[in-house]
This record gives sequence, C-alpha cells and structure tokens, in this order.
Amino acid sequence: MDNLQHADELIRKFQNTLANPLPVKKGKKLYTGVDLGTAYIVLSVIDEDGIPVAGAMQFAQVVKDGIVVDYMGALDIVRELKTELENRLERELKIAGAAFPPGTEEGVQKTITYVVEGSGMEVVTMIDEPTAANNVLGVTDGAVVDIGGGTTGTAILKDGEVVYVADDPTGGTHLSLVIAGAYNITFEEAEKIKKDPEKQKELLPVVKPVMQKMGSIIKKHIQDHDVDVIYLAGGTSCFPGIDKIIEKEVNIPVSIPVNPFLVTPLGIALSVLGE
Repeated sequence: MDNLQHADELIRKFQNTLANPLPVKKGKKLYTGVDLGTAYIVLSVIDEDGIPVAGAMQFAQVVKDGIVVDYMGALDIVRELKTELENRLERELKIAGAAFPPGTEEGVQKTITYVVEGSGMEVVTMIDEPTAANNVLGVTDGAVVDIGGGTTGTAILKDGEVVYVADDPTGGTHLSLVIAGAYNITFEEAEKIKKDPEKQKELLPVVKPVMQKMGSIIKKHIQDHDVDVIYLAGGTSCFPGIDKIIEKEVNIPVSIPVNPFLVTPLGIALSVLGE
C-alpha cells in the first residue's frame, strides 16, 4: 500500500492556510486551482515550490453532475473567492488550473474554462478530478476514487501512469436527498445534518445503500484491472464509515487521507506546476 504520510502533511498545510494564509515573497509565482464542485466551489493557491499558501471555499449549487447549470452564479462565486484571496495575499492571481469529471464532453469542459477565465485568470491546465487528486496522493499502483457532491470518479494507476478513468452520477448530493426523504426535511437541512458529527452515526444506516451503490460502481470499473488498494478523495469520503462499506463491497483495502475534501482542489493547483 502506498504511504499517505506525505499526502497527509501536504493536506494539513493546505487546511491551515484556509484560516491563515502564508506570506509570499515578492516575485514568487502563484498558481490557483479551481474546483467547481456540486456542493462547494473551492480555490487553492500554491507557490512555485508546490507549497500551499491560501485557500477559500463557498457552498454553491451551480453545478450538477459535473455540468455548470448556472454560469453567472458560478462566475460570481469564483470572482468573489479570487478577490478574497488576492486581498489576503496582497497579490494578483493570474494563472489557474481547473478540473472536470472523467468522460466529460469537450463542451462542458470549455464552459468550466470560461468560468475561470471570466474571473480574470488564464487557464493553463484542465485535468480530470481523480487524476488531480493523485497529484496529492502520489499513488503509483491502485485506484483513486473521487467521490464528490455529484459524481464518483475513478482513476486506475499502473506504475505511476493513469491507465483508465471513468465517472458515474452518484455522490454526496444523493446522500442528502435520501436523508431529506427519510427525515421529511429540506435538502438544505439534510446537507447540514449530514456534516454534523453528532448525527452521522445515526444517519449511516439511512445512507448505507447509496454508499453500497458507490462501492458497486467502483467494483465495476476495477474488475478488469489488477487493483490491490483503493484511495478515496472528495468531500463525500469524509463521512465516517464510508471506507468500510465500500471495502466490503469491493473486497479490497480502502484508504482515506486526512481530509479527503481538500485533496482534489489542491491537486488541481499542483497540476499547473511545470506548465
């Protein structure tokens, strides 16, 4: 099994910068990763050495299953987060990378690019989400699965190279819909209690079937490949117990980094290095 120690250290550094941005020396280049998620839009900023220096996020419902359904809403949020980070860093953010679910049509990818460019940044890299996650995880052999708000994306790696990617429309939004139905509450209320540590143990039996479906999706994609371990990323992977449920479905060890929610946004920024 690949060692996640380095990945966890990098994720913790990024997590700390959300509240406390690092000072940046004048002249050092900065690169931004823009993650247009189904539930959150996240911006991550690294310096030219790959060190996380800042980050910001906002709850949003402008993307559905990887597709931007509210262009102006997405653009406004990215602009706001960019301005917030520029004020905190006292630097202009000019260069960016963005990401998309695997298998996304070229037109959908272009729309994501237009959102980021509309905020005033040049997009130099577009990368699929699980491959972006692996920029942080550093997996050489195995499967990286990004379970976001709208989709479950799978990337299979062999000798450090991505040999297969796929995406399916099942994610955290589906957990919230099930919770809303079971408790007869609004989707927004379900989103809130889903993230409440005191409620998650009670909610697990309710959302377990959706997690089992995620496991069956992953199993379908890895069955023709030699995969010994699965690494989870994405905000939905933060739900306690999801690793054990998926592990039981696929009958392969499942590993989760320290904060899977932050993995893909940081990996998008890292994708810009060397471009």
